[in-house]
Amino acid sequence: MSRAIEFEVKLAYYYKMVEGCLPGFLLGDVPDRLREAMAYSLLGGGKRIRGILTLAFYEYCGGVGAQNALPFAAAVEMIHAYSLIHDDLPCMDDDDMRRGKPSCHIAYGETTALLAGDALQTLAFDAASSHTCVEAFGAGKVVAALHMLAKRAGASGMVAGQVMDLANEGEEITAECLMRTDEKKTGALIKAAAEMGCILAGADEKKLGAAREYAGKIGLAFQVVDDILDQTGDSEKLGKLVGSDEKNAKSTYVSFYGIEQARCMARELTEEATEALKNAGGDSTFLIDLANHLRDRTS
Repeated sequence: MSRAIEFEVKLAYYYKMVEGCLPGFLLGDVPDRLREAMAYSLLGGGKRIRGILTLAFYEYCGGVGAQNALPFAAAVEMIHAYSLIHDDLPCMDDDDMRRGKPSCHIAYGETTALLAGDALQTLAFDAASSHTCVEAFGAGKVVAALHMLAKRAGASGMVAGQVMDLANEGEEITAECLMRTDEKKTGALIKAAAEMGCILAGADEKKLGAAREYAGKIGLAFQVVDDILDQTGDSEKLGKLVGSDEKNAKSTYVSFYGIEQARCMARELTEEATEALKNAGGDSTFLIDLANHLRDRTS
């Protein structure tokens, strides 16, 4: 089997694991409309890259039985879903479409969407702090992993990036300011996904440090590629209209550097990410191929 096929098989394996476990976390005594809104956003598509990173880093660092780490993969996907619901609200980015369908607040109303986001945020910590998780990993690792998720998702991480992003609107900002914003708004949760996998597997500081560097680099590269696709992509594949950044006079890596230089930036960031893992040792083949896959994506 070629390396490319092996990558696609393993990517599909991780994806199916994450996708398949999510509906089970939406059971329980939840009002029907709230559950529907939560499911609409959590189960409404997506690449599941964050959940996949948690599983992949868990196995990269020697963890056995990736299914044991699924509640943590689900948790980071729930945090991501909640952030997208809130991002789309009229008081934030005011986006009516998400992944080719109406945003949660368009489908269910602002109040229900807001509460669905709140519920997914707290459900993330509920899912990954169960007795089953504690029995599988021990209380110390569970607490450490969830502490990292809270830190990266909160006021000094993703939420800080959202605040910075809103403050940047209508302002003439520098490329460095844009990068700092994206390192928090996009990169922080990607870092959390990788870090949780490492923590659960009992990784040493060398591998944990490499995971942070890798995740930080691919997180930034992900945003650079998003900016490129907004200019060059296919609206049907992206699930949104292209050219929105330019139409809204939004500062992007393309507006600062142009398409070709932005592509070079994405390649350099990806190379730096993969080099970090190579230097840390272990079989990082899948994670290296994943970084290249994300760099070359068309949606």
